[in-house]
Parts: sequence; structure tokens; C-alpha cells
Amino acid sequence: MKKLLVNMAFILSAYICSGQVALTAGSSLPKQEIKMKDVSGSLVSLGEAKSANGLLVVYLSNTCPFVAKNQSRLKEICGAFTDKNIGVILVNSNEANRNSGESYADMQAYAKEQGLKWYYVLDSNNEIADAFGATRTPECFLFDPSGKLVYHGAIDDSPADMQKVTRQHLKKATEEMLSGKEVTVKESRSVGCSIHRKKI
Repeated sequence: MKKLLVNMAFILSAYICSGQVALTAGSSLPKQEIKMKDVSGSLVSLGEAKSANGLLVVYLSNTCPFVAKNQSRLKEICGAFTDKNIGVILVNSNEANRNSGESYADMQAYAKEQGLKWYYVLDSNNEIADAFGATRTPECFLFDPSGKLVYHGAIDDSPADMQKVTRQHLKKATEEMLSGKEVTVKESRSVGCSIHRKKI
């Protein structure tokens, strides 16, 4: 219980310091109609990316070392989600770093290098990240078939070292969601690089 309270305090303080307030469990998928440019050159919205069994939104970076540490896990999960008819969309919201490895061209090169088979879109002016209250990369938001948020946080409980994983938060949440059960862990601590927002 004490550990849970400490983690919740950490999460809350992180959002307060960043000026962002994250979506809470039960929140509806926001900004569903906003079109974003995918690395393929096409435009896609969150609503269009959503499939019959839900949607996974992951905030990503081309340069974050924590994304690199989670890359193999992320690709495995995204592949499994596609097989389960859950939509997947990866979002790059690093507006302040478009000239430092996070440009659209950099995203295209990164997607090709990593063999990404899912939407990878550019979030102009952090509009989508702001609506979600996203602050980190990688950071995951899982929505159920009705578009309600059922899980937000990390892929698992050991972002820095996959050999020390004891609980796969995102996988477990998905299993519970698809079986019609209530998700037992609705939020976990996201560990990673800060999203670099464009200052106005």
C-alpha cells in the first residue's frame, strides 16, 4: 500500500510540474477527428486508427534511450494488438526538437529502420499530447471498443531492464479488457524522456 501511494504521488507531482493533467480511467478518446501526418504521407485521425476492439496510443520519440530500451517489447505488443483487432497509433509530439532528430523526415527514417508497421504520426503543436496530458516517451494509453480509457502508463514494471519484468501491465490490461473484466491496474508510472513541447 505504501509503495502504491508513493508511486501515485510521483505520478501526480510529475504532471503538476509539467503543467499537464493526464486523462483518467473512463475518459473518452479525445481529438478523434484531428488529422495527423503519418510517415507514409497519408493523413490519419485517432478515430480512423481505432479498430473494433479498441485503440492503443503510444507517445514515441526517435531519440529517447528509454524508447530504445522498450522498442522490442513495443513492437511485439503492437503486433499482438493488431492480431487482436486493436488499432495502434504511435505519436511523436516533440515539437521543440523537430530540428534535433524529431523531424518528419527523421520519423520516416526511424520507422523504416525499426520496421514499424503501424501508424507513426506527427503531432503538430502538441495538440494531441496536450489533450491526453502525455508527458513521457514511451507512454501508453489503451482505449476499449467504446473509446473509453482503461489503462495509462508503462508497458511493464521494468522499463529500464526487460530482464527484470515481473508484471506486464499493458498486456494484462488488454487481456482483462478483451475478456470483459474490469482492468485491475488502470495506471502505472511512466518512465522515460520528457515530451519536448514547443513554447509559445
